[in-house]
Amino acid sequence: MKKIVSIACLFAAAALLAGCPKKATTVEPPVVGSQVPGAGGTSGTEGASTSTSPLGGDTGVQGGAQGAGPNASVGRIIYFDFDKSDIKPEFAPVITGNAQYLTAHPNAKLKLEGNTDERGTREYNIGLGERRAQAVRRALMLQGAAESQLTTVSFGSERPAVEGDDEAAWAKNRRVELVYGP
Repeated sequence: MKKIVSIACLFAAAALLAGCPKKATTVEPPVVGSQVPGAGGTSGTEGASTSTSPLGGDTGVQGGAQGAGPNASVGRIIYFDFDKSDIKPEFAPVITGNAQYLTAHPNAKLKLEGNTDERGTREYNIGLGERRAQAVRRALMLQGAAESQLTTVSFGSERPAVEGDDEAAWAKNRRVELVYGP
């Protein structure tokens, strides 16, 4: 009986290891003025895959031309689906571009600010904002950013980007903002 349990544990461990993620593939960031396939004819930083998205037209850059960080074409906002913390594939250029900047500038610091829409309790939204910020942190570190360069904070629903009680507003509020600073 013990042999059967041992063999079952061995197979379970093998299955777990087989399911481990492989090394992240590198995606080149968009060049200024270029189009990103599937981005709906926009700069490629907003993550909108169709023109009917409530995210259309946003450059993904917070505060215009900030002094630190990669150029504006890379983007500094990552949007999430409702109640989710997984990074959508269309934000790979945002992750890659910011990770490349961080690896090229080892003294650069980046704060990842997790945000949610207004639905849910305060406690739940703080936790969800933190999970989103941590997901972006892990993705940046997989692409070469140093742990010492990154900090995370969750604001939950306390800092909405857009006021409103509809899906268009909520979609803009479900985000992680990448803020460069000292």
